[in-house]
Amino acid sequence: MVRAKLSRCLRSLPILLAALMLSPPQSVSAHALSTQECSEGADYIRNAALSRDGGMSEIAFMEVFDNDLTMLMAIPPTLRWFVQDDDDADFLRSALHEVFRKPRDPQSHAEVFAEVCLLRAGEWNVNGKLRT
Repeated sequence: MVRAKLSRCLRSLPILLAALMLSPPQSVSAHALSTQECSEGADYIRNAALSRDGGMSEIAFMEVFDNDLTMLMAIPPTLRWFVQDDDDADFLRSALHEVFRKPRDPQSHAEVFAEVCLLRAGEWNVNGKLRT
């Protein structure tokens, strides 16, 4: 369900912002993303778009991503970068699908991901400005 919701949200930023503000809060056990993780995640999404522009297919990229996830799961969650639980994996996977299925320039993908991630992390307020 989370994957489907995020896929719908990533279609356009205004719809995305409204959907995220109206969605129920994450469960207590969900990993709370940090601004650093959002920044690093945006870099990862930008690099995925650069790989796409360099000729890598979605199937090939997702195979690498899934293999990396399998290896990450062997590491304790607190030591992992970004993907500490299934919600994080679904969130990142959804953004990666967006990179390949609705191509835009790499920076645009990175910026949209960063905004969505910061909203998810609770670091972006309703007026679109970072909290201080």
